[in-house]
Amino acid sequence: MEEKKKLIQFKNIVKSFEDGQVVLKGVSFDIYENEFVTLLGPSGCGKTTLLRILGGFLKPNEGKVLFDGEDIVNVPPYKREINTVFQKYALFPHMNVFDNIAFGLKIKKEPKDVIEQKVMRMLRLVNLEDYAARNVTEMSGGQQQRVAIARALVNEPSVLLLDEPLGALDLKLRKEMQHELKQIQEEVGITFVFVTHDQEEALTMSDKIVVMKEGEIQQIGTPTEIYNTPVNEYVANFIGETNIIDGVMVDDDLVMFEDKKFPCSAAGFEKNEPVDVVIRPEHLDVVPRGEGMLKGTVKSQLFKGVHYETVVETRVGTSITVKMQVSQDRPVFNEAAGEKISANAFLLDIEDVQTLDDATIVTLASAEAWDAETDEPISIKSIEHDIRGETGDYTVTFSTAAGTSITVKAAVMAENRVVSKVYQEEIYAMNFFKKVEDIQESMALDTDLEVWASASAWSLEDGEQVEITEVKYDFDPENITPGVYDITFATEGYEYLVSTTHKFEIGSEVGLSFRPEDIHIMRREAR
Repeated sequence: MEEKKKLIQFKNIVKSFEDGQVVLKGVSFDIYENEFVTLLGPSGCGKTTLLRILGGFLKPNEGKVLFDGEDIVNVPPYKREINTVFQKYALFPHMNVFDNIAFGLKIKKEPKDVIEQKVMRMLRLVNLEDYAARNVTEMSGGQQQRVAIARALVNEPSVLLLDEPLGALDLKLRKEMQHELKQIQEEVGITFVFVTHDQEEALTMSDKIVVMKEGEIQQIGTPTEIYNTPVNEYVANFIGETNIIDGVMVDDDLVMFEDKKFPCSAAGFEKNEPVDVVIRPEHLDVVPRGEGMLKGTVKSQLFKGVHYETVVETRVGTSITVKMQVSQDRPVFNEAAGEKISANAFLLDIEDVQTLDDATIVTLASAEAWDAETDEPISIKSIEHDIRGETGDYTVTFSTAAGTSITVKAAVMAENRVVSKVYQEEIYAMNFFKKVEDIQESMALDTDLEVWASASAWSLEDGEQVEITEVKYDFDPENITPGVYDITFATEGYEYLVSTTHKFEIGSEVGLSFRPEDIHIMRREAR
């Protein structure tokens, strides 16, 4: 088999702009003759900048681009044999289709009969033979795009650069043009370098995909390689929908996740090395519960025209619910003494009653007294309460030396700790009290709720901390009113996205099945 020739070589390309932003950070890769190569990534990843450097519109700060073995900087634009098709086409509105396509040939002063021959060949190639005399402003977006492609190809370049040329088309026309572009590339037999942020577009058209992120290449490969064997979590998530599960490599070709061991096709990992397990939605089958390698419940299902996008929950996670008492300051005013005093009802875990002292009670109730005129603080001299080491509601009275007093409730509640023997996890959280303004002023409420409740979870097997991934509550933080609210903290559950042609009722008990070759193993990245 004849080895393909390297046509373009990017060597350590670095590009930054005047504002100091570095958009390309040492990019290196090769493009071969007659390849359809797609630069794929989100907006701002550097793909268009790389294309513009190749087209001669920009110069790199460092590195070089070799075109057919020669530094492109030293090749005059008219000798580069590179043409570009832009998203907005840049057609001449005062010219008809024929003259738009022929423009470059006329500049080069080609003979009239040669121009006619080449333009008509291009019109046949893009299926516009009957539109030669049509004004381009009277044509649809898809037709204008074909004219722009024909104009770029008529000069017989070695490379055609396409900067998101399908971006302005509607979905149906875009899909049609994807196939047409690939057919055109195969027919003319030249190199296409295509820029897009559309994953499906890249998978449909490309011989090779270059996945980019923040000015760096993440992975280069065929569409099949990129889709089935992504090198990291970013690529796996960017190229289509996927399931990524925490796992551990037990041995070569054996991985454990969800506390079960599964055969796979992966070697070269350390024993017991933490890994990411990737299973694509279409590689999972929903089967009767008894036949499933994993068992779960149908949580949601969305019809997508050809298939159902189904979410199956295999693990709910370990959760705990605590009470949050919310109140507002309503101080008692002792006009005769010129004093004010305030305190809030509070919650107390039964295990903390034995070590309870006056200072702790003052803190829990946020009790304070002050001079009504000067706002100077006044000491609380006495605290009377009937709190016992039993669950129930009790009263607490705070008083100053002048007899200014306030009485609030204290609720003693059972220890709040949940143990999951199934998942070998324990989770703990305290009931707690907060003021309305504490909730309203919180900048990161989920995090603050965890801190206020001293919420934590850990593994019963090795004592390692387990992350709390979900915090649930049923109030509007901006409009919260005094009262008692339930706050639920939960560790991570497992959900799988499945593509299936069968409809299932929400709540159905099902199984999930997959093959060893459906499991892809990635090295765990730092988190």
